[in-house]
Parts: sequence; structure tokens; C-alpha cells
Amino acid sequence: MDKGSNYEVKDLKLAEQGKLNVEWAEMQMGALLKVRERFVKDKPLKNTRIGSCLHITKETAVLIKTLIAGGADVAACSCNPLSTQDDVAAALAKEGIKIYAYKGENKEDYYRYLNKVIEFKPQITIDDGCDLVSEIHKNHLNLIPDIIGGCEETTTGVIRLRAMERDKALKYPIIAVNESATKHLMDNVKGTGQSTIDGILRATNVLIAGKNFVVCGYGDCGKGVAKRAQGMDANVIVTEVDSLRALQAAMDGFRVMPLKEASKIGDIFVTVTGNKNIIDIEHIKLMKEGVILANSGHFDAEININGLKKIAKSQRKIRQFMDEFKLDNGKSVFILGEARLINLAAGEGHPSSIMAMSFCNQAFACEFLVQNRGKLQPKVYVLPPENDDEIAKLQLKAMGIEIDNLTPEQKEYLESWKEGT
Repeated sequence: MDKGSNYEVKDLKLAEQGKLNVEWAEMQMGALLKVRERFVKDKPLKNTRIGSCLHITKETAVLIKTLIAGGADVAACSCNPLSTQDDVAAALAKEGIKIYAYKGENKEDYYRYLNKVIEFKPQITIDDGCDLVSEIHKNHLNLIPDIIGGCEETTTGVIRLRAMERDKALKYPIIAVNESATKHLMDNVKGTGQSTIDGILRATNVLIAGKNFVVCGYGDCGKGVAKRAQGMDANVIVTEVDSLRALQAAMDGFRVMPLKEASKIGDIFVTVTGNKNIIDIEHIKLMKEGVILANSGHFDAEININGLKKIAKSQRKIRQFMDEFKLDNGKSVFILGEARLINLAAGEGHPSSIMAMSFCNQAFACEFLVQNRGKLQPKVYVLPPENDDEIAKLQLKAMGIEIDNLTPEQKEYLESWKEGT
């Protein structure tokens, strides 16, 4: 481990490769680079301390550099023990950015790094999963008077924050970045769909075609995973507790059934619910020999991995991100990525062009908080729809796509009620 006054990373010698990977990400993140160009001129985040708890990837590095270009001082740690790209962390440390992260963090280091960011006394928090916000609310209430607000990246974090808001426990305003259309309709559906399949393939190199592929949860992420698995010729089965989403899955052409039934026939299982013990011991005991279980939800709670460890006769590591658990009945169950986010544990996460849109939202959310300092209540907010329109335009331009504009006559028609049949 390499340590300095403002960093703790695995190996600084990896910095050159990390720098190249960040450059590769920037080549695909034209929308965010356009935001950076404006930030360089306007400095909307001047003299603002931003504490970031995100996956430390090449794409996150591009966001951090954009925030710094806008005048911010940034300190960052990872929001998941297995999601850090060590070369990127090294590159950030080499550039003098406050960074505390390595791939494979133990629980002690994870929370120690989280508190390193908190010691920085951030005025804005950027979270992916709400751990930073939660830790401040539990143990550092003295910091809250100086906090302008926060931003939350993912569904799981927004769920936690809305629970805090309902309980009147939330002490400062949060922008639910996940609720922006250019985030959840792109990142969650397209990004999670592709990167989850990528993570499973990197971990196993298994053939997906012809397999019974069970997707637990049919929210935005589940929709993306199911569609990508279908595209690779899997027989997709969806399990749900929400009637409307189950109906959507059925109307989208997927088999829908209770998880207990799917457990008997599934070959590959992916959880994407944001909930706890979705695949429980009762389900695992029903499963076939050699089933593969993966999680693409934020926390490692969706598969009851602790319960599985208790009932397993033996456990061994087959590949870097694949563990075999042998049960009393002689069957083997394979867990990928320690039941953590498979797309980041075994893969590199979402493609850069997808994260460009998500991180445009993060940059705009930070700017919005500074512009509205002292005006917002301790609630969960969503960015205005104009924000999505601007990001969509930036992304279309980055992709070289042009679209039509309404004529004055068409605009007047849409705004009028007088013209009819």
C-alpha cells in the first residue's frame, strides 16, 4: 500500500496506466467535457469542498477533474470495497487529488477512508449508496451546519434517503440524481444491462445462450439486464413483487413466476432489487447443481451470502471472482464477486459514454446546490426537467446526431386549445 498525506492507494506505479485509461474515458465522455469547458470559464464551484463516495473508476476520475475545473476542492473514497480501479486511484493520487481507495478493501479500511473524506469537512457530499450521508448523520452532526447539500447517484441510496426524509432524520438537502431521466433511463437500463452481462462473462466465461437466466427485480436495472440476456439468446425468467412491473415483464415477452419456482429451473441468477435476502437459503436449497448467482444491486445484501457460508460444507475459490460453495446435498453453488456489484467487481462498470450523462447530472447538481445555498429544505429534490433536456442535447451532439425542431406553426398548435377537428 502506498500512503501520503492526502492519499492511500494500492500502488503508485500504476499511475501511468491509470492516466491512459482516464484519457480513454474522456474520449467517450464528450458531453461531460462540454460541461467542463464551461466550468473552467465560470468557476461555479469556486472555494467549495466536495466529498465524494463513488466507485473509483476512470469515469469517476473524469467527473472529479470536472468538479476541480469548476473551482472545487475534492476528496474521494470508494463506495464499494471491490469497485476501485487501482490504476485510476494511483493516477488521481499522482495528480495531487485527495484519494483513499483500493480494490478489495476490508471493512475497517472502507470506513476509515469514508472518515478521511469526512475529516475534509465537505460542504457538498456526492454519494453512491448513501454511506457518506449516513455516516455524517450518525457520527458527525457537528458538520451539518456548514453542509450546503448532497447528491445521490443510485436507486439504493435514494431509497435510504427517502426513508430518512419520512422519518424526519435528514438534516440537509439532497439531489436525487438517480431520478433524472438522463440518468435512470440510460445508466440504469443501458449501463447496468451491458455491464452486468460483461461482469458475468469476465468472471465465468460461461455460455449464456440456452441458459435459464433469472432476473430478480424488473425496475430500470432489471429491464436492462433482462433485455441484454435475451439478446444473448438466454431463456429469461423474471421474478417480481410489484404487480405493474411483473405485468410489464410479461408484456415484454419474459416468463414471470415466483422465485421459489424459478429456483428449481434457473441456471444463472441476477439480483437487481435494492432489497435484502432476495435469494435466501430456502431458494438456494431448491437450486440445481452448478447454478451461478450474481448481484448487480448496490449492496451485498441481496443474496444471503452469510447464511450460505453457514450451511456450506466447504468453500473454495475457483477463479478470481468466482467462489464455489458445496452444500450438504452434494450440489455446488457458484457466487460471483463475493455477491457484490458484479459489473464492477469483475468488470469495469458502465461504459464511459453512459457515465458521461450520469456525471453531467452530478456536476449540474453540485452547481444547483451552490446556486441555491440556504434556500433548500432538508428534503430529497430532483433536478428540473430542463436539466435533462440540456444533457440530452449535449449527448446527441457528442454522438454526432441532429434532430428536427418544431416550426412556429407546430409550436403554436401544441400550445393552443382552439384548433380541433
